[in-house]
Amino acid sequence: MKKTITFFLLLVVASNLLEAQVKYETINSLKLGEERQIKVQLPRGYNSDTKKTYPVFVVLDGDYMFEAVAGNVDYFSYWEDMPEAIVVGVNQGGKRFDDCLYSEQNSLPIETGAAFFEFIGMELMAHLEKKYRVGNFRVAVGHGETANFINYYLLKPQPLFKAYISVSPNLAPQMIEYLPEALAKTQTKTFYYLANTNNDAKSVKEMTEALNTDLSGIDNDNVDFSFDSFDGPSHYSVPTHAIPSAIEGIFKVFQPISKKEYKEVILELEISPVVYLQEKYQSISDLFGIDKKILLNDFKAISAAIEKNELYEYYEELGKMARKAYPETLLGTYYIARFYEETGEPKKAMRTYQSAYTLEEIAGLTKDLMLEKADLIKSDFGY
Repeated sequence: MKKTITFFLLLVVASNLLEAQVKYETINSLKLGEERQIKVQLPRGYNSDTKKTYPVFVVLDGDYMFEAVAGNVDYFSYWEDMPEAIVVGVNQGGKRFDDCLYSEQNSLPIETGAAFFEFIGMELMAHLEKKYRVGNFRVAVGHGETANFINYYLLKPQPLFKAYISVSPNLAPQMIEYLPEALAKTQTKTFYYLANTNNDAKSVKEMTEALNTDLSGIDNDNVDFSFDSFDGPSHYSVPTHAIPSAIEGIFKVFQPISKKEYKEVILELEISPVVYLQEKYQSISDLFGIDKKILLNDFKAISAAIEKNELYEYYEELGKMARKAYPETLLGTYYIARFYEETGEPKKAMRTYQSAYTLEEIAGLTKDLMLEKADLIKSDFGY
């Protein structure tokens, strides 16, 4: 059964890639002294809005990692669980050892490794920024040796990436000291995802588990760290398990409010649930540079929390937000009317319900419902 499901998902990913725009390009690198091939997948809607910018994934080991990342990015963005994004794979066939070369003395890139570090940071990114609408949210992805290599960008005073997906990293000896120190000091929001499998080499398992212990203990609100240890996959298949988990974690704030989030977070808030909703969408704007329209699902979740906890005073602000997001519909008017109804102003509530007759129905809210609510108030109070 599990094999059947996996096969189905692979078919879905493959069909998604056919619709996405994948390009093969060659960059003539002065840093490397040679040409290097890259793969670029553009979002499905890339050509529909010429002013929109996109997060970018830079995938090392692009020879085999690109398709796994590109398929997942396209799939998650199709269902709006993450923003559309540009995915770039850097092919390293036959060059992997040279690209990842580091000093035995200090574990930092040297010679061909230093050249590859500069190629990514200076030439590749400059090429992408010039040719494509690349936004400020950038994700680095690596596996094995390249999962160690992406960490070097995190050690810079101004890191190139805001999110790191490190799958079964073959860590340089001193990296286990460098990373916790760098993340403990970071002053910008940084996502770090780490994964291994029980079938990794012993040294990889020991180093990743030790790193997990150190990173889990960091007390820095700017760091969003998560770790997965998978039971069963091989070292070479674990990226297919880790990548979707990493994407879900990194873009959690972008996703609709879930039942778990509603029950465990929103219902237990000590602040206004409306403020929570405002901060959620402000975070989306700040992180990804996207002014995302508030989902009906999220309005309904906040409304349900207001009703559940009888915090009716918050309906007024929620109504204002709903009127701004969905001005032609009943949504905002309904919330405003509920505010009046539950805060001692029945006549205003009745008139507000009645005024909604000219607006469009939405999310189960109908004109008949609004008139029924108005008639009930009229009957109860004799207006």
